[in-house]
Amino acid sequence: RTNGELDEEALQLTQQLLSSNPDFATLWNYRREILLHLESVKEEEEIQKLYEAELLFIESCLKMNPKSYGSWHHRGWVSSRLPRPDWTRELGLCDRCLSLDDRNFHCWDYRRLVVKASGVPVDQELQFTDRLIGSNFSNYSSWHYRSTLLPLLHPEPGSEPASPCRKHTNTHASPTASPQTHSHRVCEEQLLKEYELVQNAFFTDPNDQSAWFYYRWLLGRAEREELISCVYVSREGERVAVAFSKPINALTEGLMLVLDGQQQQVEWRSAYPRFRHSPVWLCELPPGSVSDINNEHNLTVHWMEKHTHRDCALYTGRLESWCRDSATDQELFRSELSVEKTSVLQSELQSCTQLLELEPQNKWCVLTIILLMRALDPLGHEKETLAHFQTLKEVDPMRSSYYSDLCSKFMIENTILKMEYAEVRVFSLSDKNLSTLCHLDQLLLVTHINLSSNQLVTLPPQFAMLHCLEVLEADDNAIENLEGLYHLPKLEEVSLKNNRILYAMAHLTIPAAPHSLLLLKRSAFHSLFIVFQFFWSTPDWTDLR
Repeated sequence: RTNGELDEEALQLTQQLLSSNPDFATLWNYRREILLHLESVKEEEEIQKLYEAELLFIESCLKMNPKSYGSWHHRGWVSSRLPRPDWTRELGLCDRCLSLDDRNFHCWDYRRLVVKASGVPVDQELQFTDRLIGSNFSNYSSWHYRSTLLPLLHPEPGSEPASPCRKHTNTHASPTASPQTHSHRVCEEQLLKEYELVQNAFFTDPNDQSAWFYYRWLLGRAEREELISCVYVSREGERVAVAFSKPINALTEGLMLVLDGQQQQVEWRSAYPRFRHSPVWLCELPPGSVSDINNEHNLTVHWMEKHTHRDCALYTGRLESWCRDSATDQELFRSELSVEKTSVLQSELQSCTQLLELEPQNKWCVLTIILLMRALDPLGHEKETLAHFQTLKEVDPMRSSYYSDLCSKFMIENTILKMEYAEVRVFSLSDKNLSTLCHLDQLLLVTHINLSSNQLVTLPPQFAMLHCLEVLEADDNAIENLEGLYHLPKLEEVSLKNNRILYAMAHLTIPAAPHSLLLLKRSAFHSLFIVFQFFWSTPDWTDLR
């Protein structure tokens, strides 16, 4: 290869070596170089024969190792170079390989390549998955492949210009396109058929996870619209906080601030310096631009990349103002499921409840019931949901920490919903056995948080997004560090009694306030020394215990 020998003798030598070890990537690379050279000096008919012989050789390598990365990659390359490829033969090869091992992901990848190149109709591929699932309900690969085909063949009305529930599709549409690039949504008529198919699977073998995963996909998750969910402006702090529906990098996504019709040159920073992508971004306004309480100001934040914006008015006499979409407006907390039709989801809940009566220890059934309940009515089913989580921890103790975290997530979601219905800025979740914190970007406007008597071990860095927080109570937990208390500008009172604080971050900053209070009773002594040493030189702290 170093000498540039690209002849048929070199091709024969590499064939001998690869016949013994088909996973030698360097030899496959050398072989492609040889074939490209021979392609440039031969006629089309000779090239056709050359590549057909290469396909036969690759088949022999696959017989030796059906999961050879190099062999499958090389076959895809050769098929793309063939003057007259025989795609029917290649599909037949995939069928034979998958009949031997229906989870051979190398073969599935190659099949998708062949299907895309040959224009196999989507409905034909869906029938192929029918056949494989019919012979083996546990064929996870077939279930997954089916989930990429259904949105193309049976899209929800309105998700595409075409008519709903098509029975056929044009062959030019990519049948292998990821659902991420499509609607995700399947029309109701087809959904009912799919529910019946998957119910047959998990009623046949309730402990097989493949059908349960597909079932959760069918019930679906609505993708959140990319938007600016909240704009907060503080007159005293002369700063703006902007919350987004997903974490973004404001430094690269074109964020622009307009104040009273004039574009402002501001520096955007994430709520916590370590985060390059964050759902909350901050900036300081030019000094004196909004400080006069007798003036009214209009502020607009433009998200240039998504062609969206949000306005916020700071009225005369107001020290702060905000404009936001509530969690209820956005329907953020519909669990892992999005709302199809209430009647359909209710029917599915009844089916799963019937199965649970037959299989009371089946964790997949219990977890699906929880998700269905949250999709239908997260607050109305709260007590039942908590009882089912306890069942999950008993029947699947190895994953009890996962269930605790998931239960904590749902409890936080429910509390945010209750808080917004009550239109208050106080968030209280004491004595709820919380093991983790999430959705902190939804608490941007909260002024008082009570997290006492839980099982929290840390205040995560995302806590830095709580820029309106004034009082934090987190007594009687197992908190080991204070990393999350990074520069919260309005924080006045922190209570962390009976925790396990191992160290206080040197950058912990609680601003000077007339009556700021820090309580850290019965925590690790050396931590108290660090904290006290840090704050002792702060003369504005008049009540430090």
